[in-house]
Amino acid sequence: MIIRAALPREIPEIVGIEQIPEYRSYIGAWSAEEHFRAMADPDNEYFVACSEGAVDGFAILQGIESEHHSVHLKRIAVRTPNRGCGKLLLEYGMSRAFLHHRAHRLWLDVFETNTRARSIYESYGFRYDGALREAILRDGEYHTLALMSLLDREYSARQQQGVNAVTSAVRL
Repeated sequence: MIIRAALPREIPEIVGIEQIPEYRSYIGAWSAEEHFRAMADPDNEYFVACSEGAVDGFAILQGIESEHHSVHLKRIAVRTPNRGCGKLLLEYGMSRAFLHHRAHRLWLDVFETNTRARSIYESYGFRYDGALREAILRDGEYHTLALMSLLDREYSARQQQGVNAVTSAVRL
């Protein structure tokens, strides 16, 4: 599996992933036109995970030109869950935000009821910042979003711990 910048010709595959019925209660779904506009905006970055020529998943970073160095992880979605693709996209997005775009803060919002995603983000060092109560209306029902973020120093410390763990393992 490789992760690279998304191409405009891949937008139909991106839209197809968003349309997976199980995702309706967890992520948004944009039209192809909305994705074309967002992909053309220099403040956004799209990337895809591909294997055998097909898009297995995608992610979107927004605010990469922010004067506040606060980057928004807008979306991660994968065609087939539980294969590690989402975690690879998250790790890649984190490295792009902090190492390439020099973000001070990487933030996201996630449905409060999406405990699986929240647990994964927490395992990568994201902290709970608060909630946007009943901020999303979907299918006639309001949903609360949990705000989470990771700061550059937390990302660096996490990376350093990973290096130290590898170094310690090699010494044993």
